[in-house]
Amino acid sequence: MIEHVLHPRITGNKDWATLLFVLSFAIVAVTKSVFENRFGDFSKLIFSDKYTKIYRDSSHLKSGFTIALFFVQVISFAFFIQLSLSQFGYATKTDWILYIQITTFLIFFILSKYLIEKIIATAFNMEEFVEQFNLQKVTYRTYIGLTILPINIILFYYDSISRNFLLFIIAIVLIINILTYLISIKNYQNLIFSKLFYFILYLCALEIAPYYFMYYWFTKGSA
Repeated sequence: MIEHVLHPRITGNKDWATLLFVLSFAIVAVTKSVFENRFGDFSKLIFSDKYTKIYRDSSHLKSGFTIALFFVQVISFAFFIQLSLSQFGYATKTDWILYIQITTFLIFFILSKYLIEKIIATAFNMEEFVEQFNLQKVTYRTYIGLTILPINIILFYYDSISRNFLLFIIAIVLIINILTYLISIKNYQNLIFSKLFYFILYLCALEIAPYYFMYYWFTKGSA
């Protein structure tokens, strides 16, 4: 006689993720309602540069529209990072403590980087340029964050997604990020060429070095 031993199936709690997904879409809905015209121009960002031309003043960096969607961006990217780590066997996608750690790190990294940029921009007398440059980067990064939010939902609730699909999404996100930098540089090329030396220092110190050190730390830590 064959004895069957039943083992309970332990699954991670997904309620916290569902709550965050609902919260994200609620913030997007409220933002769209309050800033209807602006959100309409923002949603067409991939097809038109109308939004970046209208809202290019640095004061928009601290507007309610930008701040509200910044939180959605952080939620979305934190999910994407955790889901990527989970897909490659470095984490569990239902680990809410890890999610909090990733979110905290993202917020700390973005805000500390912004403050350092402000200090350097003041020292080099290029505050207005850095503010506008940051606004354009935040705009495109927010757009990417909102775009991958539905993809995060698919990756989170479905376990049969292939690794190749995730690699494809990561490649697309990286390519879009590179393109947005090139677009930003093109839009401000006259100002950049007038302060070319300072811009190269800014690019190396704040746009390349932080990501290099993060990559170095991650690869050495997982070796």
